[in-house]
Amino acid sequence: MAENNNDDEKSSLLQDVGLLVFLSLFSATAILMALTGNILLNVIYLFCTVMLLMITYFFGILPSLISNIVFIAIQAIIMIYQYVSQTARIPWQLSFWMVIPMLLSLALYSMTKNQVALQKSNGELRTALIERGAFDEQTNLRTTVAYIEDIAVFAETNRRFDIPVTTAIIKIRYFNDLRRMMSPNQTKLLLKLTTDSIKEKTRTNDITYLLNNDDPTWAILLYTDNKGAGIATGRIKEGFEKNVKANDSLSTMAISMIVGIASWDSSTMKTPYDLMNAGIHETQYDV
Repeated sequence: MAENNNDDEKSSLLQDVGLLVFLSLFSATAILMALTGNILLNVIYLFCTVMLLMITYFFGILPSLISNIVFIAIQAIIMIYQYVSQTARIPWQLSFWMVIPMLLSLALYSMTKNQVALQKSNGELRTALIERGAFDEQTNLRTTVAYIEDIAVFAETNRRFDIPVTTAIIKIRYFNDLRRMMSPNQTKLLLKLTTDSIKEKTRTNDITYLLNNDDPTWAILLYTDNKGAGIATGRIKEGFEKNVKANDSLSTMAISMIVGIASWDSSTMKTPYDLMNAGIHETQYDV
């Protein structure tokens, strides 16, 4: 733990030093540009330096160093050509552009290295979660993979403590017909509105899942019996209908929920899929 804290302090110090050096170098560049007076070349070199800094930030230090070396080589070729052909006086006063861009790139890299690494790590973690199927990217709800795993935990709790476990399966009535009449934005809005309506009316220990995106199917796991689940889903239906009526984009359509409720029965159910399929089957009888 102490070693991690020391590493964090060193990283923070490196970032602070990098920021100070970066600001100092930019200030020095501004002063040198004013003193040398060659406006056209200074502006061209400044834009090239900005491009080099962007390469440093987005692609890392190695592409940055290669690009800086290429930039230095281009400047050297221009100076050699002017010296050999004697077509113009060599602007030696602009030779600071051979050094400043590389120093700025190194300062920027030391300043942003940890930030870029953190962004990359977060992106990889998010991708891994989505690929694993633990979370739906659009609604941020847990998906079928997590649902099946959690049913096993709920079922074990039911076995050990005799606590009733019930699932509620929620779908949109005639969704395929509605989708043909709705725009893509309306479809996304309906998905979000339904998710928000379910979250509004569920307790903190009731877990909500999105099982299917193509034919939107939500699921809730509850520590209650059929009667308790019926009361909970009744609240969800009421809240959903109220939210649909209050939405100008969806209020003109005949949108309603269908709900299927099934409780875990250890004598007839052997796998988590049995509970899920029982809940889906029950949605056929919600008229």
